[in-house]
Amino acid sequence: MTLSALAHPATTLPDALDGFRVEILAEQHRADIVLDRPPLNVVSMLAREQLRITFEALDADDRVRVIVLRGAGEHFSSGGDIKGFLEASPEKVSALAWNVASPARCSKPVIAVARGYCFGVGFELTLACDFRLAGESALYALPEQKLGQIPGSGGSARLQKMVGITRTKDMVMRSRRITGRQAYDWGVVTECVPDAELPQTVDALVAELCSLSPLAQRTAKKLLNDTEDSPLSIAIELEGHCYSRLRSSDDFREGVTAFHAKRKPHFTGR
Repeated sequence: MTLSALAHPATTLPDALDGFRVEILAEQHRADIVLDRPPLNVVSMLAREQLRITFEALDADDRVRVIVLRGAGEHFSSGGDIKGFLEASPEKVSALAWNVASPARCSKPVIAVARGYCFGVGFELTLACDFRLAGESALYALPEQKLGQIPGSGGSARLQKMVGITRTKDMVMRSRRITGRQAYDWGVVTECVPDAELPQTVDALVAELCSLSPLAQRTAKKLLNDTEDSPLSIAIELEGHCYSRLRSSDDFREGVTAFHAKRKPHFTGR
């Protein structure tokens, strides 16, 4: 589908997408953003900006509860358009990290699904997502050192938060690749399964997330993102405020009522 089929609240949407497509699966309350530039799903400069707009549009779309970011074919993405870096203006380059961080700013759960190559900006995009599912064929890397560069869209910073400085230096300074299984062992990915099991693993996670309160999920995601760098005392204080606000929500009331009635809750997001 084209972006013009989505209702974005803040900007005019382009008529064509550069190297990716959007699939709305309304019956599953799901939207898939599919990187689709064969054979390696290279992400262009334009695509990064369009991806940001797409995440913002899907965030405002009431049909969608969960967003899935995946690649068509054997690979998630080999990374960015190298030539595009030399041609881009400083203003364009300065916006790269903001565009790539759009999955983290999205209030809805975002699942990244990777098989094969997941390099450079492709890896950075997955690091900005909430859940990362990997096939056993997945290879993760930040190879910018081989170009005389460093990751420029949050890759080394996000990775260091997850795995620490030693492992991050090992990957960034050596352009080292790690497998999906190793990424799971390091805590970079949520699950690593055989490639053939990826579709049903994604479906199961989407269904699980859709069964929960969208209001509680939005609150939890924002709280966790906002308190990642906070002192423990501040994080606990903010958690308490969020907990208090949710106590007055319809979803909390429904959850408690359903628990006592021994039935499944029917959450509305209010």
